[in-house]
Amino acid sequence: MKVLAINGSPRKKGNTQLMLDAAKEELEKGGIQVEDISLADYDVRPCDGCDKCTKKLWECHIKDDALALLKRMASSDGLLIGSPVYWGGVTAQLKALIDRSTISYQTHAMKGKVGGAVCVGGGAHGGQELTVMQIATYFFMSEMIVAGSEGGLPGAMALGNAKGDVLEDAEGLKSARYVGKRMAELIKMDR
Repeated sequence: MKVLAINGSPRKKGNTQLMLDAAKEELEKGGIQVEDISLADYDVRPCDGCDKCTKKLWECHIKDDALALLKRMASSDGLLIGSPVYWGGVTAQLKALIDRSTISYQTHAMKGKVGGAVCVGGGAHGGQELTVMQIATYFFMSEMIVAGSEGGLPGAMALGNAKGDVLEDAEGLKSARYVGKRMAELIKMDR
């Protein structure tokens, strides 16, 4: 059983990765293998709306890393997706990957897989709820099972501006661990 932990931040080892790591710890305790993917290492361009992928499945005329990433996502048992809050939503890098997932949507490749969302927003700027909802909406539209956080929230949220700030947010880290634990439970229930 394997989960892909996708870091949507352009910063590979920042606060978003710390939140993913907290969830990852619980997934691994639950016997789930986790593979880290940082979108900062990949070239994922925006969808241009040509609709060719709806006619010839699993093909895209844009020559970048999106199709290979989407195939890896489809072969996993679950997705743990994290993003910092950028203007009340996910980063452009993550949004591009989500938009390009029309290919996996058309084939129902993600149906029944488990998804978990984490995000980090800077202080009083807010947007955490909108960001985890944007990731959860991707999961819902892909027919996935969403592993929420405590209290019925659709994902884990933390506060942090400077690198490492999230380590001071005990509640945020606790919510990320809960998401990881819940993901492991749900993945094992499916087997």
